[in-house]
Amino acid sequence: MARHFTHRRLAGLPGVALALMLAACGPAALPPGDTIIDADEAQNREVHRFNVALDRSFVRPVAQGYGTAVPGPIRQGVDNFASNLAQPSYVLNNILQVRLGQATHNTLRFLVNSTIGIGGLFDPATALGLEARETDFGETLHIYGAPEGDFVMLPVFGPSTTRDTMGLVVDMATNPASVFVSAPQSRYVSGSRVLDVFGERYDNRNVIDGVLYDSADGYAQLRSLYLQNRRFQLGGPVLGFDGLDGAATDAADIYTDPYADAPVQ
Repeated sequence: MARHFTHRRLAGLPGVALALMLAACGPAALPPGDTIIDADEAQNREVHRFNVALDRSFVRPVAQGYGTAVPGPIRQGVDNFASNLAQPSYVLNNILQVRLGQATHNTLRFLVNSTIGIGGLFDPATALGLEARETDFGETLHIYGAPEGDFVMLPVFGPSTTRDTMGLVVDMATNPASVFVSAPQSRYVSGSRVLDVFGERYDNRNVIDGVLYDSADGYAQLRSLYLQNRRFQLGGPVLGFDGLDGAATDAADIYTDPYADAPVQ
């Protein structure tokens, strides 16, 4: 599994595709010693039911229509464009994390895709060795020692934690691509993100449907999948701050990928 983040999507429960992709790899169980703090489980389950209803009545049928009507190359271009718009936020967080090598990498990726890639519609940066290295303010808080907090199920946005919810708010408020883009260009930015949501929901429909509609307890499975994937992405329950890019390098050895040797289903 690649050790980089899948950017958060504005997609109700379907927006948790970053965690749901693990469902195809193995059981939804946290590694031994890991715990779940879900103090507001009753309320979280109510929000989960709302999100599932939103997916069933709106997101899933719209995503199916979008995926069926729009050719794959065009959907990929929308995904590339939306992903490129997130790059300035990654750079900002890299700087806050004192990961200057990562900041340089993401800056170069943004410049290449914004120019040669025609505004981000294409992704020549990956072919040049500038692959996606995503991050967010939740990771920034983690590096500086902020605790994970409780598990939280957010309306529309899906599973999160106290720390990641704070990070999501900060990322939305400070993303340079959103702050410094005015109308009418801002409408193109928002539109690409919404279309990307539906595209991801369509591309991952089998996995997402399996968790949301075929699980005996979809809420519990989703909670475990999200926490397991997020903790693995961050390098384990505790990440020491070593400055520059040391933290990112050392973190990969702290927490073992529970699915590294699992057969693909």
